[in-house]
Amino acid sequence: MTLTSGRAAAGPVPRALALAAELGAEVPLPGSGRTAETWQLLTDLAAADLTVARVVEPHLDALAILDQAGLHRAAPGTGTWGVFAAEAPGMRLDAMPGPDGTWTLSGTKPWCSLADSLDRALVTARVGDGGRRTFAVDLRAAGVTADPADAWVSRGLPAVTSCPVRFDAVDATPVGATDWYLTRDGFAWGGIGVAACWLGGALGVARTLLAALGRRTPDQIALMHLGRVDAALHETRTLLADAADAVDSGRAGGQEGALLAARVRATAFRCAELVLEAAAHGLGPAPLSFDEDHAARVADLHLYLRQHHAERDDASLGRRILDLSEQAAAAW
Repeated sequence: MTLTSGRAAAGPVPRALALAAELGAEVPLPGSGRTAETWQLLTDLAAADLTVARVVEPHLDALAILDQAGLHRAAPGTGTWGVFAAEAPGMRLDAMPGPDGTWTLSGTKPWCSLADSLDRALVTARVGDGGRRTFAVDLRAAGVTADPADAWVSRGLPAVTSCPVRFDAVDATPVGATDWYLTRDGFAWGGIGVAACWLGGALGVARTLLAALGRRTPDQIALMHLGRVDAALHETRTLLADAADAVDSGRAGGQEGALLAARVRATAFRCAELVLEAAAHGLGPAPLSFDEDHAARVADLHLYLRQHHAERDDASLGRRILDLSEQAAAAW
């Protein structure tokens, strides 16, 4: 099967959700031997439309999580999935065990993207021993209330609204053991999938820059911008391909996988920021003012990149290097 972005033309969220449901049955799972295909698909989708990628990526991640937990992919007709794992001060979601191994969720989960549009979600909640456990929930069930997203004022990815969701004794199915969500190898792989989307967003912006420079005789500064962009894109593409091979060959588990993901995400983030800066400096204000597609893509990418914690994630990577100094030294 060849996966391309041709059938993922830009469209509103409902169209993106329909595409996500379609792709879920055919996209290879990370670690299946075809991880590069999946990440290339995410890159292609994001290069065409970051809204589409932002909808599809968590759906595919949820299906991968279910598989990693030893569960089958969602059966046909179960609809679209999200992954709600964020935490926020003053908000808490608790999981309570019931008779015969049943569980219910009560409380509030913050930052739930498209909660009013998805069918189901994997949600992390606190359990009695203080840890966090992942649960599958039906977002259409009684007791689930997505708070109005009227306060969502984002100019980037404006259709992918995010809001708190309240749960009132909602039936839930455990997925994995306590704290498994963060410690499984697939957590790192999912983070690399997001980096593939960042690369795609950067490609979309870079192509606008390349097209504009092709319409006039570029000076040395314009050529400098183009050279830096090309080098950054090539570096990120190469690292993603190597990471996919590491996942498929069993070299991206445990701390090695976490370190690899941190490096890939840092590289893709730095690439995207460089491309945004080069486009801003090389193109000036005109495309941001008169090119609706470019202006939207720039705003979308700026917001999507905030999933990276910038200097804090760089510091976290530095800590990993110190903690794994022998392995890191060998790699250097």
